[in-house]
Amino acid sequence: MKGIGPARPARRAGALVLVLAALATAAGCAGSSEHQPAPRPAGASQPAADVRAAGQSRAGAVTAGAACDPQASSLAPLGPPAVTPGSYMAKIKARGYLIAGVDQSTYHFGYLNPLDGEIEGFDIDMIRAVAQAIFGNPDKVEFKSITDAGRIPAITSGSVDIVAHTMTITCDRLKQVDFSSVYFDAHQRVLIPDDSTATGGLADLGGQKVCATEGSDSVTTIENYPTHPKVVQRPYWTDCLVLLQQDQVAAVSTDDAILYGLQAQDPFTKVVGPALTAEPYGLGMSKQHPDFVRFVNAVLAAEESDGAWEKSYQRWVSPSYQPPPVPRYAG
Repeated sequence: MKGIGPARPARRAGALVLVLAALATAAGCAGSSEHQPAPRPAGASQPAADVRAAGQSRAGAVTAGAACDPQASSLAPLGPPAVTPGSYMAKIKARGYLIAGVDQSTYHFGYLNPLDGEIEGFDIDMIRAVAQAIFGNPDKVEFKSITDAGRIPAITSGSVDIVAHTMTITCDRLKQVDFSSVYFDAHQRVLIPDDSTATGGLADLGGQKVCATEGSDSVTTIENYPTHPKVVQRPYWTDCLVLLQQDQVAAVSTDDAILYGLQAQDPFTKVVGPALTAEPYGLGMSKQHPDFVRFVNAVLAAEESDGAWEKSYQRWVSPSYQPPPVPRYAG
């Protein structure tokens, strides 16, 4: 079958053990860690600036029919972050901790470090910045592990205050929850074994199995691709990596930011193909708390202006400089 080579148990056993060890410890929740991750693999550069012309933006496609701009859909801050009396931030402060829905299996963004049991990554740094702004202490966070499919239910049920989970802002999601301004720009691509010939990405994977997580917008892109790959859905991206290592799927397709983390865990894989979609990440929050949305946007603006965003980016994503997204607001 095109795109899938012979079994590679000897070469990839170490990477498989790493993934399984992480999954085995993913039952608990913890704070952040100072553990340094592996740098982004060679060749893991940001897509070209003209990606919107080369690849279809899923969010933009929705915009055309719904008068919605996902990248300019959030509420502007009203000044520096401040916990005002009667605000939702004041309620969080009275509780004594922020409740955040996060991933524990996305290396470099939200990852449970099996060595020390701490949750760490770029998304986690954003949450810790919000906690710092509320409490003056970045450790005042209760992390709740949720799946991709569980992100919106966690917000709408009120079981979390905020979600930081490589979550793309889309017009459909904006009908259910509010988002912060864009804090990270990603693009959907494809991960394949290093001996696969499917270097064109989904264009070379017609009729073959491609893994994505349940509830992710990556599923829609794969299902609608003209070559008609077959979608296999799993709860976590590390589940998809294990399937790829076992030759049960030909590829994994999602945001490049996630794929580079999987590639860092398995050096016998590579990220290929064009950028398929634009994936602007936002922090998800309830529509019932617009004051909290403005507050979080003020925190993100401070993170970007004082260099903390860049420092986190260089630590978790890439050592090369990358300017933060320019915030755009709806009101």
